[in-house]
Amino acid sequence: MDSFDKHILSILQKDCTLSTSDIAERVGLSTTPCWRRIQAMEKSGIIKGRVALADPEKLNVGLSIFVMVKTNQHNPDWLATFAKVADDFPEIVEFYRMSGDVDYLMRVVVPDMKAYDRFYKELITRVDFSDISSSFAMEEIKYTTALPVDYI
Repeated sequence: MDSFDKHILSILQKDCTLSTSDIAERVGLSTTPCWRRIQAMEKSGIIKGRVALADPEKLNVGLSIFVMVKTNQHNPDWLATFAKVADDFPEIVEFYRMSGDVDYLMRVVVPDMKAYDRFYKELITRVDFSDISSSFAMEEIKYTTALPVDYI
């Protein structure tokens, strides 16, 4: 990736609704070469998709909970089961296998504490955990989906 690609990617990460001609103008290219660069980044997998970012408050899922999971089941079958269960819950918007004291970390979004309680009760009936704990986000300080492009 050269500086044009990085600039194009930075623009797209902030607003993927811009037309190719608008992006081309901002980076100093004509439309066709800009379009080709975008297509190449999509084909190579650098650009995985283009999405609309929704406002959690307006969708009534403004409560973010970070759920820390510990297990004594460190095997592929257990993980496959857990991953499938996690995929069944639209409230789980992020899911990571971790190093350190916590084995898995999930970010869950729900409307309120009662909704989280329902989610929690359903989750623990479907997967066997050795420990599960939750922390509730009180305030979002920074949130972005844009990744840094200067390391390429």
